Amino acid sequence: MPDQDWQKSSFSCSSDACVEVRTVDGLIEVRESDDSDIILHTTAATFADLLHTIKAGELDHHA
Repeated sequence: MPDQDWQKSSFSCSSDACVEVRTVDGLIEVRESDDSDIILHTTAATFADLLHTIKAGELDHHA
């Protein structure tokens, strides 16, 4: 798929240091914009769990 199918947060502005996400064949793909050759594949449910965990602050101690 072309790069334009990747989406990033509107909070990223024009920065190249962000996480990008897209859907392909029912799976979620996630990559870091500055290292776009590495792509993680996951299910929508697992990705939703990750977002919930991040929003709840449960990973803040890793920052």
